[in-house]
Amino acid sequence: MKLIPLIFLFLFSCQNTSEPDQPISINTVNGQIPVEDLGFALPHEHVMSNFGAAIEKADSYDEAKLFAQVVPYLKEVNRLGVKSIFDCTAAYFGRNVKLLKVLSDSSGMQIITNTGIYGAANDKYIPQFAFEKSAEEIAKIWIDEFEKGIEGTGVKPGFIKLAFDDGTPSEIDLKLFEAGAITHLATGLTMAVHTGNNPEAVTRQLAILEKYQIHTSAWIWVHANKTENSAVIIETAKKGAWISLDGVKADSETLNHHLKLLKDLKAEGLLANVLISHDGNSFPRGKAIRPYDAISKVFLKALVENGFSQDEINLLTQKNPQEAFGIRIRKVKQ
Repeated sequence: MKLIPLIFLFLFSCQNTSEPDQPISINTVNGQIPVEDLGFALPHEHVMSNFGAAIEKADSYDEAKLFAQVVPYLKEVNRLGVKSIFDCTAAYFGRNVKLLKVLSDSSGMQIITNTGIYGAANDKYIPQFAFEKSAEEIAKIWIDEFEKGIEGTGVKPGFIKLAFDDGTPSEIDLKLFEAGAITHLATGLTMAVHTGNNPEAVTRQLAILEKYQIHTSAWIWVHANKTENSAVIIETAKKGAWISLDGVKADSETLNHHLKLLKDLKAEGLLANVLISHDGNSFPRGKAIRPYDAISKVFLKALVENGFSQDEINLLTQKNPQEAFGIRIRKVKQ
């Protein structure tokens, strides 16, 4: 490892107030588990969603068709070695935790759901109350879901899902992120934020984290793989942030793109800041599966062929998701 990355890791360990020696847990739809029990985890998938549907209909599914399509697929992905899936379908475009629990029970796959509001898609999935309430009032709703369970089910979220549109961040996107920061300080939930190729949004998010004295390790740059400039990703990772390369597919062009980003991050000693996933969907508005098996089937082999060790693969698929999502408050020491 190069000297500079070692220095950054040292600074990171000095600033992060989380306590890795203490037992750390994660909430699945079937209750709390030790974070180590996540095993091989996919940190950004959609078990099902109704993205594109009207907000008032988004959590309604043809359940017979859903179970017939999704349960066998979850079982197959589980047979490929995946033990846990972080379901990134947010409230108001398809989150349905009752169905997620049945799917988990029927398939044996551990599923982690979320709290938060998806602010991208030109605000289509932001309920009216979010425009009217303050960041503190919105955060209270999310904190209640963490403490009491979602919609009376007792199912508690394992992370916060947020999203930014392209371009200059809007007032509502920034307010929702601020609500996420407040929620993290009350719950220890990690903020996974759809950001994509939007360096300006990255800068604004980092500024809000600094305002609340939250360490950057409490934040995931979701869809960072869409950023062509790996230098920006590297610079952000050096600040302690999580870099989510979550667009893995089986085609050679996509595989090569993700391999290049991983090689660049590895060269800087930053693999410990990286998450890999597919952004797949096993029931996208009831249509055909958008697969999330390419990592197991082809990408791990490609990593070996490109000089990645088994320890590095375990880091990417097991240890990093545990570190990224393990529930604890992460503040910067003063």
